[in-house]
Amino acid sequence: MNRKTLGVLSILGASIMWAIEPIFAKLSYQTTDFLNTFATRTIFCLAIISIYVFFTNKKKFIVKREYLPKLIYVSLVATLFADLMYIYALTKVSVINAVLIGHMQPIFIILIGFFVLKQDKITKFDYYGILFMILAGVLVTAKTLENLLMLKFGTIGDLYVLFATIAWATTAIVARKYLKELHAGLIAFYRFLFAGIIFIIYMIAFKGIEITSIYQVLIGIVIGIGTILYYEGIKLIKAAQVSAFELSTPFFAAILGYLILGEYITLVQFIGILFLIKGIYFLSKKENL
Repeated sequence: MNRKTLGVLSILGASIMWAIEPIFAKLSYQTTDFLNTFATRTIFCLAIISIYVFFTNKKKFIVKREYLPKLIYVSLVATLFADLMYIYALTKVSVINAVLIGHMQPIFIILIGFFVLKQDKITKFDYYGILFMILAGVLVTAKTLENLLMLKFGTIGDLYVLFATIAWATTAIVARKYLKELHAGLIAFYRFLFAGIIFIIYMIAFKGIEITSIYQVLIGIVIGIGTILYYEGIKLIKAAQVSAFELSTPFFAAILGYLILGEYITLVQFIGILFLIKGIYFLSKKENL
C-alpha cells in the first residue's frame, strides 16, 4: 500500500472516529454526567495511545526537554480546556452542530498565522474560504429559515464549541511549528497526559470516578484510535488533502445522529454543510497553484 492510500485511509478512519465520539458522549450522558464521561474518556484514550507508542516507538515515551513546554501547552489547551469544553457543549447542542463548528478550525489557524505569527499571507482564496465557512456556521446554528430571518443564531452550547475550536487551532499551530519531528504517537500521548493527570486528581479528590456504562469506555477508545490515525495521516498526505477528507466527518455524524439519536438535519443545515465543503475547497486551492 502506497503512502497516499495509507494516508487517505488514516484520515478517513480518524474522521469516522470524530463522528462517533459525540454519539457515544450523548449515550454516556444517559447514565452519568459530562465530568465522569470526560475522566473515563481521558483514561482509556491514554491507555490506547500508550500501547501504540510502546510497540511503535523505539525511544518509548522519552522526549527532549525542549519539547516539554510546547507539549504541556498542547495538553492543557487542547485537552483540559478545549476537549472538556466540547464534551460539556455536547450536553446542550446536537451532534451536527458540534461537529460542523469544530471543523471551522482552519479559519482560526489562518487568522492566527497571519495576525499573530505574522507568517502566512492571506490569499483571495483564503478570504473566499473563510467567508463560506462563516456562512456555514451561521446556517447550521440557525437551523431554520425562520430563525435565520429573525437573526437567531445558535445557543450558548454552540458558543462553547466555538471557544473549543479556537483553542484547538492554537495548539494545531504549535504542533505544526514546533513538534513536527516528534513521533506521532508521542504527540498524541502527551496531548492527553498532563491534562489527564490534573483532571483525574481533581475528580478523585472532589467527586470520584464512576463507570456506569460501556459508552464511557468506548468514547476513550474511539478518541485514542482517532488521534493516532490523524497524526499518522498528516505525515503521509498534503494538508489540503487532510482537510478535504476530514469533511466526511459531518456526513458520518449526520447519519449516525439520525440513526442512533433520532436527530434530524434541516434543509438550512444541509446547505451549511455544503458551504463548509466549498470553504475548505477554497482554503486548500492555493496549494495546487
